[in-house]
Amino acid sequence: MSDNPQNQPDTPDQPEEALHRRAIRSFVMRAGRMTDAQKRGVDQGWPRFGLSLDLGMLDLDHVFGREAPRTLEIGFGMGQSLLEMAQAAPEQDFIGVEVHRPGVGSLLNGVLNAGVDNIRVFDCDAIEVLNRCIPDGSLDRVLLFFPDPWHKKKHNKRRIVQLAFAEALRQKLKVGGVFHMATDWQPYAEHMLEVMSAAPGYRNLAEDGTYVPRPEERPVTKFERRGERLGHDVWDLKFARVE
Repeated sequence: MSDNPQNQPDTPDQPEEALHRRAIRSFVMRAGRMTDAQKRGVDQGWPRFGLSLDLGMLDLDHVFGREAPRTLEIGFGMGQSLLEMAQAAPEQDFIGVEVHRPGVGSLLNGVLNAGVDNIRVFDCDAIEVLNRCIPDGSLDRVLLFFPDPWHKKKHNKRRIVQLAFAEALRQKLKVGGVFHMATDWQPYAEHMLEVMSAAPGYRNLAEDGTYVPRPEERPVTKFERRGERLGHDVWDLKFARVE
């Protein structure tokens, strides 16, 4: 499970203001020791694939050197799923955001080893990335897989999926673009469903208005396989921007 790089907005009626607020964080900054491979990933991969906030609002066609469908993953962990998706869809472009430095190094090392060129990486707060670097209406998909569920009730306000976040994210999606979430914590799945069902401008893609079957395009991670062996279920939700 990955801690996800974003502040939790806590004023749902004012999404733009909430994007700037940093009082409540929905992730825990983790440094961690880096392996030699992860260090290689950062040292050799970052100059080519790394992006930073000081670049400002990006021209994504210029960043990738082409026009293509674009996916943003928030909190990619060690990067296994993101790399697998990028390899499986070379005609698409992928942007990953992760605050865990060893995870960034792991992904970049994998990118170098695989020889793919359709991934770019931020190593900072995803809310800042959305606010400062991602143009409105530029994304075909946003992925949020296994975010920190903040189990304790007093910490529920730190969960990233809240109305203000949903509204801010909607602005970045194209009309028809999809916000895909997955969690193995049922109370958080129920929270996601409640929030997204109330968020304006979205349509639930589940036929029964709840959860979608596990999509083939979402890779199964080691973390998920371990959970399956322990009898853990996974809930996937997909909501499309309709206006």
